[in-house]
Amino acid sequence: MADQPASGELRLPLDDQLEAVLRQVCEQQNLSSLDDAAEWLLRRRLRKGTQGLTGRGRALYPIEKRKH
Repeated sequence: MADQPASGELRLPLDDQLEAVLRQVCEQQNLSSLDDAAEWLLRRRLRKGTQGLTGRGRALYPIEKRKH
């Protein structure tokens, strides 16, 4: 993970335990970075939470910034 986050990004503090979990997710899901693993875990949790609330799965799409 980068030391300096881009403008508007949030970063989790990376301790040894979190890094180990993210590395394990990378290996299991064939992902290329710890950021990808964190995003995969977040999306998975959001899908499961949404499914629990609505009873249906929902697709998650990135939010694109609109030009004004």
